[in-house]
Amino acid sequence: MFMGEYHHNIDQKGRIIIPARFREDLGEAFVLTRGLDQCLFGYPEQEWKAMEDKMKGLPLTKKDARAFTRFFFSGASECEIDKQGRINIPQTLLQYAKLEKECVVVGVSSRIEIWSKPVWEEYFALSEESFSEIAENMIDFDI
Repeated sequence: MFMGEYHHNIDQKGRIIIPARFREDLGEAFVLTRGLDQCLFGYPEQEWKAMEDKMKGLPLTKKDARAFTRFFFSGASECEIDKQGRINIPQTLLQYAKLEKECVVVGVSSRIEIWSKPVWEEYFALSEESFSEIAENMIDFDI
């Protein structure tokens, strides 16, 4: 399980250090793709396969299902962790997530997320204000 928040910088070549606590569970290579809320999602191989299987079950006749599947898979890239614990993020994903220098790597249960620090801070501040309301809505999911 991935959890925690870590701050790292992206270098000029688009490389970022993956926190040591995440590396073992991610494996030597994992899949990085466009996430929601303008961040990147990183999945270990087994979790990626599970997501792929769920996506295959979406109805091709539904416009939203087609759009989401395109969005999710077209941005996907396999990333290998180098000996220094870094990955090289493709340019298209850097642009999507507005990753320039300061970044936040977050553990979210079965995946990691990579955020631009300013985008993360804005998201967190807005979410923090409505956390109680969000928690109330989660009761519908038996949490």
